[in-house]
Amino acid sequence: MTCESHFTLKSLKEQVYDYLRVQMNEGRLRPGAFLNLNDISRELGMSRTPLRDALFQLESEGFVTIFPRRGVVVNSLTLEKIRNIYEILGALESAALLLVAVRFRDADADVMEKYNQQMRKALDHNNFTVFYEANLRFHNVYLDMLDNAEMYHAVKIRKERLYDFPRNKTFVKEWEVHSLDEHAAMIKLLREHDFNGAADYIRDVHWSFSVQERFIRRYYFANHVELDVSEEGNLTVE
Repeated sequence: MTCESHFTLKSLKEQVYDYLRVQMNEGRLRPGAFLNLNDISRELGMSRTPLRDALFQLESEGFVTIFPRRGVVVNSLTLEKIRNIYEILGALESAALLLVAVRFRDADADVMEKYNQQMRKALDHNNFTVFYEANLRFHNVYLDMLDNAEMYHAVKIRKERLYDFPRNKTFVKEWEVHSLDEHAAMIKLLREHDFNGAADYIRDVHWSFSVQERFIRRYYFANHVELDVSEEGNLTVE
């Protein structure tokens, strides 16, 4: 039985897309590597048409580059690309917060505080997975209020480009502590209903490449591991 017979809930293209993203996330398809399309088609037991369609989507999202008659290469995450992504995320998230400000309530700030505390606890327990998930949920408190699906998707894809390519399960602890403090500052502004101030802070501090550059260089480009989290503490995100 081929893999194709299992593809009932999603289209073949979506299944291939998910498969390739998992391979990238887990480091089986490394940045700079050329993809062997024949091997992938054979492993999945399907024609190259859905594979081609999935690769077009991955290219549009910045994960791969298709070279006609040469092949497909997994893109590397360069410092320049990270700078560009930070500028885009800062602009989009600050705009998103202003769009949902009329619906934001004090209870939403309470939820953000809960996730920030979970991040702090995860850092204390050396648990990258919980820290990562709680961080996404912190921002999703206001992003999930968006009526603009295109904006939401643009933010989601760029975060995945930063975090899951492949996922680097290490901490730069000084950076994580700064992130927690920045989250606390955002919550304070939101509790004061200073949405313009919070939006400016998201753009000009939290997602500012110049503010975060020293940490970015250490996390993405250092030759050593600052804090290995291969043995994570036993925590979950609630």
